[in-house]
Amino acid sequence: MVRWSALGLILLLTGCAAPRGDAIVFAVANAPTVLDPRLATDAASERVNALLYAQLVTLDEAGQPQAAMADLQMITPTHYRVRLRPERMPFWDGTMPSAKDVVETYRSVLDPANGSPHMATLAHIAQVRAHGEDQVDFRLKRPDPRFPARLTLGIVPASAIGTRQIAREPLGSGPLAFLRWREDGGVVLRRRADGQQIAFVPVSDPTMRALKLLRGEADLVQNDLPGELYAFLADQPGVEVREYPGTTFTYIGFNLADPVLSNETVRAAIAHAIDRDAIIRHLFGGRAQVAESVLRAEHWAGADALPPVRYDPAEARRLLRDAGYSPEHPLQLGYKTSTDPFRQRIAHVVQSQLAEVGIQLKISSYDWGTFFGDIKAGRFQMCSLAWVGVNTPDILRYAFHSASVPPGGANRGRYRSARVDAWIESAEAADLAEAAELYARVQNEVHGDLVYVPLWYESNVVASRGLDRYRPGRDGNYLALTEVRQRNAAGH
Repeated sequence: MVRWSALGLILLLTGCAAPRGDAIVFAVANAPTVLDPRLATDAASERVNALLYAQLVTLDEAGQPQAAMADLQMITPTHYRVRLRPERMPFWDGTMPSAKDVVETYRSVLDPANGSPHMATLAHIAQVRAHGEDQVDFRLKRPDPRFPARLTLGIVPASAIGTRQIAREPLGSGPLAFLRWREDGGVVLRRRADGQQIAFVPVSDPTMRALKLLRGEADLVQNDLPGELYAFLADQPGVEVREYPGTTFTYIGFNLADPVLSNETVRAAIAHAIDRDAIIRHLFGGRAQVAESVLRAEHWAGADALPPVRYDPAEARRLLRDAGYSPEHPLQLGYKTSTDPFRQRIAHVVQSQLAEVGIQLKISSYDWGTFFGDIKAGRFQMCSLAWVGVNTPDILRYAFHSASVPPGGANRGRYRSARVDAWIESAEAADLAEAAELYARVQNEVHGDLVYVPLWYESNVVASRGLDRYRPGRDGNYLALTEVRQRNAAGH
């Protein structure tokens, strides 16, 4: 738990803060680092990029594609035509997104030299060609009934590709425009509809994020606070705390290329030693739900009959003995996490639970950039991460297909299964009913192989002061920032 001295410090230091500008200040655990939708892989960057760059289509809460800056037509099962809408928004420099911009955006993703993490998902595109000024033809190597749902990539100006540092100097046509980077690594955006500025301010310590909210130095905090801090904030005048269902899937990842963790018996012992219910109850204050797969069971491609990973310390000890470990020869493992205090608390609880069955866990924490870089490079044994923004079963290819080992995707655990690869590839060309069955097989296989320890789906919890119209998307996105309003700007 957060020490009561920390909560006492919050009470001691809260009060009327000096007036600041009219910007809406969003205190975040991690600032975006790559403002290029073709290259970003971390959640903070992807959520901000969705505000900066318009997409051909967007996905609704059910994961179904909806026309955004373009309408789509299926000419044949392997030929789709995109027509840019006349009412699409211009890039911030006044130029209109054209067919050339769409073509060059997708071609750059498909170029292996660029190392885009989206390349694997779109690798079945055989050709992208402009058809006039406002139409683009996509020709596929194979039929793909759900191809429209894959066209959610933010469109980058062709003139910016390869000629400017767009990851640091973005130029998009989304509802918010880039203004500047902050000295603390945060970013300031401007809403195009009314000029409202929104500042993303990185504050790594959750207690300090709560403090900034109470002092009026921040207007909004979303997720990444321990349960008792939300309970504390809910009792403070002027602060609203709201909880919404979420799809963010948290898990403990294994490096299956590691000689110790390649042993499924060892992974099973670890899984049975973790008490997920206790962590949800004590650290999240109940604001999470036990999970078994990256897709929720109610998703059209979800698997609704996965056996739960049981908390069974006796079984964990037996499995360790079978794997050749004992009190005289204990299993020793490394566990990497970020420097976020809440994630570190979870890591220490996991460390304590594993110690009870005889596993010695060494925790190493790093700043987000270093931590995430190590995970992508395979420099870890165990780690804790979360999948955010999960709307489509494309995540199964992205995370588990053999071709998706970084940099080709996000199979960071180095999982390889010919059966899983074949099911994913068959599902991508199948009708909805058959695809749902195949994707369920994939999830059953991944679950049975213990590629990771599934933990929970985290609720979206928002704490705010003086704001209206802010409700995060089910996937935790920030799209409500396009319409959020300050209720009383003088009340800070």
